Amino acid sequence: MTPRTGDGGVLDDPEITAARLGAVRDAMAGEGIDALVLRPSPDFRFLGGGDGPFLVVTGDGASETGDPAALVPRGARRVGVDPEMRVRELFALAIEAELVPASPVLAPLRARKEPYELAAIERAALAAEGVLLQARELAWFGATERAMADRLRMLLLESGCEEVLSARVAAGAHTASPGHRPGDRVINPGDAVLVSVCGRWDGYCAEAARVFAVAEPPDDYEAMYWVVLAARDAALAAARPGAPASAVAAAVTEVIDGSGYGRFAAPRSGRGVGLGPEEGPRLDEDAPLEPGMTFCLEPAIYVPELFGARVADVVACTGSGPVALAAGPHDLQILDR
Repeated sequence: MTPRTGDGGVLDDPEITAARLGAVRDAMAGEGIDALVLRPSPDFRFLGGGDGPFLVVTGDGASETGDPAALVPRGARRVGVDPEMRVRELFALAIEAELVPASPVLAPLRARKEPYELAAIERAALAAEGVLLQARELAWFGATERAMADRLRMLLLESGCEEVLSARVAAGAHTASPGHRPGDRVINPGDAVLVSVCGRWDGYCAEAARVFAVAEPPDDYEAMYWVVLAARDAALAAARPGAPASAVAAAVTEVIDGSGYGRFAAPRSGRGVGLGPEEGPRLDEDAPLEPGMTFCLEPAIYVPELFGARVADVVACTGSGPVALAAGPHDLQILDR
């Protein structure tokens, strides 16, 4: 199927939406679910949802409405609800049926990407990688984390991404804090700098993360960083069709544990990406990888109060093996300004 080209992109293509709805109705029948009620979310967008506030899917079709109960078939016994449904929304549904998660219906369909979805994810990955290549040429000395994050955000928008989901910069000891948000810390010579950007292209998400050093890296930093890169390479090699998803995480663990940095390793080595920045497949589960699955490999080491390093690359599992969708350089770039 060839997606329509235009402002709306693949998410607004009526042929794609019709095919997805057909697959969803078949999956609903298999799960014994009489209707789905979705709020604005990745599942909602997957089925062509627009303004909302709700999308109701039944055996007869799909409609957006402000009153889901009015569209749920009379006598429905099981209704699947959006996993992002808020508590107040659940209480307000007033549906006399068993409410169950919609994930068993939608997650398997969303996990295996069609070629047009892979193309959108690749464009998002290339845009993110392109921004990090441009970042090597920016003036970092004396700038604040926040100012540089704002600059990266603008570069990602200028690349053509329709939305910036995150642009983060952490310098010095802040690189050891996984959840650090850019602040007023000034970037100085001798700092390690962890940089990441995540954007959306035609509805689909991708992230890239790299590490820089200003003037020169801190003592022992390069050795630790090369462990992260070795873990990334091992994870990529393990991400083959038919392998359990957990084998990817195990490959990262084996490398980092073997280096002596095991107790400083990030708790996860990656996550699925697609319409959302975090979705299936889960790399801590044993479900087999399949062609069309996409995920962000993100091995990391964080040494408290000293420094950290993280790389992030979006990878597609294909019939012939894993493919990094934006194969940019991973060397430790030494920034000279």
